[in-house]
Amino acid sequence: MKLRPYASLALTFPLAFAAAAVVACNSEPPPPTSTQAPTAKPGQTQAPAAEKPPTAEEAHGFTLRVNDDLKKLWTASARAAWVNKTYITDDTTALSAAAEEANMEYLGTAITGATRFDGLKLDEPVARQLKLIKLSSTLPAPPDPKKRAELAQIAVSMEADYGKGKYCPPRLEGKCLNLDELSNIMGKSRKYDELLDAWTGWHSIAPPIKERYTRYAELGNEGARSIGFKDMGALWRAGYDMTPEAFEADTERLWTQVKPLYDELHCLVRGKLRKLYGEDKIGAKAPIPAHLLGNMWAQDWSNLYDLVTPYPKEASIDVTKALVDKKVDAIEMVKMGERFFTSLGLESLPKTFWERSMFVRPRDREVVCHASAWDVTYAGDIRIKMCIEPKEEDFITIHHELGHNYYYVYYHTLPVLFQSGANDGFHEGIGDTIALSVTPGYLKTIGLLKDAPENPKAETNFLMKQALAKIAFLPFGKLIDQWRWDVFAGKTPPDKYNEAWWNLRQKYQGVAAPVPRSEKDFDPGAKFHVPGGTPYTRYFLAHIYQFQFHRALCKAAGHTGPLHTCSIYGNKAAGDKLKAMLAMGASKPWPEAMKAISGETQGDASAILEYFEPLRKWIREESKGETCGW
Repeated sequence: MKLRPYASLALTFPLAFAAAAVVACNSEPPPPTSTQAPTAKPGQTQAPAAEKPPTAEEAHGFTLRVNDDLKKLWTASARAAWVNKTYITDDTTALSAAAEEANMEYLGTAITGATRFDGLKLDEPVARQLKLIKLSSTLPAPPDPKKRAELAQIAVSMEADYGKGKYCPPRLEGKCLNLDELSNIMGKSRKYDELLDAWTGWHSIAPPIKERYTRYAELGNEGARSIGFKDMGALWRAGYDMTPEAFEADTERLWTQVKPLYDELHCLVRGKLRKLYGEDKIGAKAPIPAHLLGNMWAQDWSNLYDLVTPYPKEASIDVTKALVDKKVDAIEMVKMGERFFTSLGLESLPKTFWERSMFVRPRDREVVCHASAWDVTYAGDIRIKMCIEPKEEDFITIHHELGHNYYYVYYHTLPVLFQSGANDGFHEGIGDTIALSVTPGYLKTIGLLKDAPENPKAETNFLMKQALAKIAFLPFGKLIDQWRWDVFAGKTPPDKYNEAWWNLRQKYQGVAAPVPRSEKDFDPGAKFHVPGGTPYTRYFLAHIYQFQFHRALCKAAGHTGPLHTCSIYGNKAAGDKLKAMLAMGASKPWPEAMKAISGETQGDASAILEYFEPLRKWIREESKGETCGW
């Protein structure tokens, strides 16, 4: 299944992208010819075409046919998904589930057909497309049609139930709160019990999902084994132009590079929270209760900025206040984002983008507000789906989502199998690379801010705000899939789901559940990407890559000062470099795309360390006397 749309990973984090490869059509794979996709349905025996040795010409014809079919199927799937996510009803959920099943059926057959050409000497583009066919589904269908239908229904229903999730606090006498409203409480309140109520309230939506998730893992693993993988986790890790084992080791290498920086930030923030809430709530060397970090999942600590501002007397940069004071509405916020991209020499967004996107939460229906970017037709029908509010995190998220949209714009003429990022971390990293150029100086240039102080204290404050979003996220970005990989591999059985979840959160994040939890809870299910079936390591990678990309584009723009002061706004040379990489899509192994933009051939966290080095000096000094670690 083709992974569309891409959801925002940026600072809102009720985000991520759902697999929109759901197909609302009744077509079947085409009849067999020497140049068409195979036709045997799962469980049937293929006609004796295998008596003839496959040829390179036949392989080429096969990829042409699959590209043509998948474009039609994935377009239909995206339309079904768009309607379901912007108008959640039992009917749209059922239609989306039926579409999901049809898509699974075709892909299962195409994947089987692609293996027929194994071992042939082929042109590189053909060989790569055959490889991508085999990796095209993050939720592979079991061969049995009944199980395939069951899996499709489970996948769509879990996401729909998450989107409809609400908590009805007894104190509000029947009024229910959605995730947006609960997240606002998490971000603004400093009352321990009020935060706890919002946290436990939202997490109460997840237990009904657990049984379905268990079955989802069973059926998805069965589908993965049917196409040659040990389990779904191995399939997910195979999509990075290296073995699954090498990829897992590489993510651990990157985490090792950045862990000291995270540990320093954790130590500082825990000390500040202890002063606020008391030693009875947060011990000297203890994990931080998960509900105190300003975000439902403790993955973005930006809302704690007022507690940890290095220099409180320094004039603050309040983008939210500026947006409110200037009465900037959702459309204008998006237009500001568009103007950044066009300043680099990129194209304007098409008229249909403005006509077909969802920019605000509708009043009359249930929707999935989780921010996401779409190309519905794989031919430039680009959109975003957000519930935009006039606040800084949404302003940054818009830049992130438009990064996806501009990736679509520059590779949509490629074969549909190449219409993706060099790897999924690239797709998530592009918009955030642009967001790194949303500096105080840039905000002053576009007139959103009157003044942008330029002095070491102001810069340290700015870096703290960035670190609370970027550095705080890193361990969370890694552990989500670590939990799922262990579930899919059978290392974590259903009766240990919650225990394993909190063990990983403590190990990587230094965060603990604020109240006792049991296996009656299903806390992973309170994070969109788990019921939404979205692989998550892409976000961890994106948080590394974006700083590599930023450093490279700043160099192309001729920037010579500290990395954190660079904005590429208005620089066509940086834009040309960006466009060249975007246009490659997935047509080359990702190290080649990395080389095209940065001159490097592997992920490297040295850029993120360089960016935050001025802040680290301040943190180390401020944390003297603290017992760090947990």
